[in-house]
Amino acid sequence: MAKCYVTGKGTQVGNKRSHSLRATRRKWKANLQTVRIIDENGNVKKVKVSARALKKNDLTRA
Repeated sequence: MAKCYVTGKGTQVGNKRSHSLRATRRKWKANLQTVRIIDENGNVKKVKVSARALKKNDLTRA
């Protein structure tokens, strides 16, 4: 569900490391924003786009 429409970025998982190097599981969530865009058929739809993709790509915003 939580994936970028443009880049496909999603949640990444890994280990949190304490000072004693004890490993506990954690997640890194992508910075997703909900935006309205105009797709190739001319329809307006709401999609989730990462903040980096919003800055880089030329999306046709509605």
